[in-house]
Amino acid sequence: MEKLSKIGRYEFLAEPFHCDFSNHLFMGHLGNHLLNAADFHSNDRGYGMNYLNTVNKTWVLSRLAIEVMDMPKAYDKFFVETWVDSALRSFTSRNFKIVGESGHVYGYGKSVWAMIDLDTRHPADILAVRGGLITEYIETEYPCPIEKSSRVKLLVGATPIRSIDTYYNDVDINGHINSVKYIEHVLDLWDVAWYKQHCIKRFEIAYVAESHQGDRLHFYREGRDSDTDFNVRITKSNRDSAEVEVCRCRVQFV
Repeated sequence: MEKLSKIGRYEFLAEPFHCDFSNHLFMGHLGNHLLNAADFHSNDRGYGMNYLNTVNKTWVLSRLAIEVMDMPKAYDKFFVETWVDSALRSFTSRNFKIVGESGHVYGYGKSVWAMIDLDTRHPADILAVRGGLITEYIETEYPCPIEKSSRVKLLVGATPIRSIDTYYNDVDINGHINSVKYIEHVLDLWDVAWYKQHCIKRFEIAYVAESHQGDRLHFYREGRDSDTDFNVRITKSNRDSAEVEVCRCRVQFV
């Protein structure tokens, strides 16, 4: 296999019906573009899901942080650059840069991924895949100047905001609730009036457990040090179980 560059660069379009009332790309759709870029990058280099599925493994997202200065507008073309900056046995970290045609930087992302066995759903050894091929593509010099995800701690008294059911459109290629669907559901905790006054500056999410179609998701929210900084906790339940934590988020607005 031909050795490719360590940094991938993929073109996307801010399609008008992927934009909100302000004519800017939804954060959820930006998240989808980042994950697609990660998939393209890993597949092109031989350690993506196209290969992993043949050996009964897949990638799952563990953490994601997106920080933006602004968002692409409808019909804007932009690029997502992505690269792996570390790889260990259980986890690998991947960075993103969102940049316009003119070179304008919209923002950056940082993510952590795990590889799991499709049968056991337990972690698999990343470095055992194709003789540790991923280590040949580690890039540590290209800057990604945002902080890693913080540790989100929620108080016992966090306010329950909403509970929702999950359906077909929530489920992704791995058979569980799609990573970006959580982002969309969390951002729906604020109404249009709020977004007319505030823009998302940073979104962080840490995935704790899988949930599946039919699970009911429960959302808890609390303020942090300012009135534009929030923690959100998501739990799941079904007919046979009590609430179990699924993920934790932090949302910062300006």
